[in-house]
Amino acid sequence: MTALIAGQAPARDGSTVGGIVLHRSSQVKRSDRPVAPETFGSNGSIRKRSRKKSRRQSHGSAWHWQQTDGWYYTLPGTKKRVPLFDEDGNRIRGVDNKKAASLALARIKLGQGWRPEAPPASPEDWLVAKTCSEYLQYCERGVANGSVSKGHRDTTKSMLNDLCRFCGALPVTELKKGHIKTWMESHEGWKSPATYRSAISVVLAAFNYSQENHDIANPLKGLKKPSSRPRLQSFSKEDEDALYKAVAKPLRDFLFAAFHTGLRPYCELAKITADDVEEAQRGMMWRVYSSKTKKTRKIPVRPEVAKLTRELMKTAPRGSGLPVFRTTTGKAWSKVNGVIRFIEARRKLGWDNDPIRKKYSSYTCRHTFAHRMLSGYWNKGVGCSIETLAELIGDTPKVAFDHYGKEWGQHYQDPLWAAIGVKGKMQSSYTAR
Repeated sequence: MTALIAGQAPARDGSTVGGIVLHRSSQVKRSDRPVAPETFGSNGSIRKRSRKKSRRQSHGSAWHWQQTDGWYYTLPGTKKRVPLFDEDGNRIRGVDNKKAASLALARIKLGQGWRPEAPPASPEDWLVAKTCSEYLQYCERGVANGSVSKGHRDTTKSMLNDLCRFCGALPVTELKKGHIKTWMESHEGWKSPATYRSAISVVLAAFNYSQENHDIANPLKGLKKPSSRPRLQSFSKEDEDALYKAVAKPLRDFLFAAFHTGLRPYCELAKITADDVEEAQRGMMWRVYSSKTKKTRKIPVRPEVAKLTRELMKTAPRGSGLPVFRTTTGKAWSKVNGVIRFIEARRKLGWDNDPIRKKYSSYTCRHTFAHRMLSGYWNKGVGCSIETLAELIGDTPKVAFDHYGKEWGQHYQDPLWAAIGVKGKMQSSYTAR
């Protein structure tokens, strides 16, 4: 009960006393419906907590607009809706025609129609194409002075030219991470996460270069790459011997050194000259420069590799500039030449029809070396540590662990076995030579 004050206090019986009018407040009807939880705002006001919005379909999908009963898609990096048409040129309508709308969108993507619209650019705008051009020029200069490999230059050239066909006319300020994802998804042949990692690495390198040298903010900062997968392909001793018999002596020597040193075939092993060879008290050592990591390391080599190196150095002495391992024409092994020869050998051995062996490549020699080092192939079953392997093959311990350690590393697996009460060391999966 509340009182409307006119000058005196209200009487207990509810009558009008001395000009005071008593007013009885009505009872509030309580609801049985649950009340949404409340939170307090910054100004102390009470506000209701809203439900978190969820996306009904993934980005890049066809979607139905109830207002027009039509199907649309949204251009990458924009909010513009574009209607979808069937093969006869008619608008696709009806909520039940999702399959037809998805097929229409797929035709657009395959027909290279899935591209962002570039707004009119002013002369001051820094375009995506210019960013790519600047980085390609840097790679060309790097190839000329030996700091960038031809393989990286060629891969970069192919990737960035393809990106420019997709969104080269777009100003860098308008570029979104969604553009890069859509560009990669438009390639049906790009199915491996490794391909996506390679593409993102090249694109990020180009935009990072522009940021460092031209003060152009990188709009792709934070773009995540797919996680790397362990390298689990490894030659058996029988497959290694069969491969030696299927190739000519120059390639046999090259692959033999790759199996026994773990060097990257074309950016490291193919570049070794007599000037990089040192004879130490305990044996031969190589000074290895990697155009991939831009670092030089010194590694010991096994006696059989040292013996082969001394024989080959007779025709490639110090100061000649000739690589130790050469093709039949006396040139250094290139990636193109080596891959072609390896594919021929793989086909000759009938490995193309084998689900495991068809994945073998010259780079698998490096993975085999890592497998053998971790399993103690040359050391009576006692595997080396991840740190030692990383130093030998020119990787960081983290990369070596992610690629090889979890599956093949004794120093990682032995404590796990010991923790569950199983004693003894992990036995090597190889038989030592």
